[in-house]
Amino acid sequence: MKCWLLEGERRLEDDRAFTHGLGVFETMLAVDGRLIRPDLHFERLATGCARLGIEAPDADGIRAALDPVLADLAAPRTRVRIMRTAGAGGLRELAGGRPATVMAVEAMGPLPDSVSVVTSPWPRNEGSPLAGVKCTSYAESLIGLDHARRAGVDELVFPNTRGNWCEAATANVFAVSKGVLLTPPVASGCLPGTARRRVMELAEGAGIAVREVVLPLDDARATDEFFLTSATRGVMPVSNWDDRAFADRRVTERLRAAFEATLEAP
Repeated sequence: MKCWLLEGERRLEDDRAFTHGLGVFETMLAVDGRLIRPDLHFERLATGCARLGIEAPDADGIRAALDPVLADLAAPRTRVRIMRTAGAGGLRELAGGRPATVMAVEAMGPLPDSVSVVTSPWPRNEGSPLAGVKCTSYAESLIGLDHARRAGVDELVFPNTRGNWCEAATANVFAVSKGVLLTPPVASGCLPGTARRRVMELAEGAGIAVREVVLPLDDARATDEFFLTSATRGVMPVSNWDDRAFADRRVTERLRAAFEATLEAP
């Protein structure tokens, strides 16, 4: 992994991204050195910065700095992480001084054919001021992923405080019921994922009905198909959720193929 500070030499020991976890980040996919839908990621990055009182970074400057690095890496698929820190400041204020942009790139390995998940014993708080923000305070998701690892699976599905489906630790969640594509609304507390948005658009373009619905966790687990989405991994079929196996992947694989097709160079 290559990691660097865009602003050059700077002291970060007083930066609240490091002292308090205050900052936002984006994880993007690059295919053959080409960023995939960076417009969606920079739009969400700017929105997250505004929510936390952080000055948004210069998207053009980030892309100019990334291009030669991606070209030198020459990897088929690269994970690109952009973090915007809150900069220096005190405990009683959000707006700080000297925010920084930290970037990291890493070549990706092959993706699995499917993933397995368990139900999280902890809820996401849809009423949190951080709901929908891709915040650098990521310990909750890391604890969740460790719980999944200890259970011998890949991911977990969080309910929200009302017991309805919300999201996975690092992905959005989708289900298929009687040919209709279902996903939780953003008001459930889930992140407004860029891949989530693209998959919904692809489904609508393919004539697949799409609904954002509130579902109790047990009802979501009882659907016909289930899959996760993320910008770097695309559409990931779920083979098992707790003791529920998903054998049907017809709509999932159709959307997976459509998503992969969007990654090809024009």
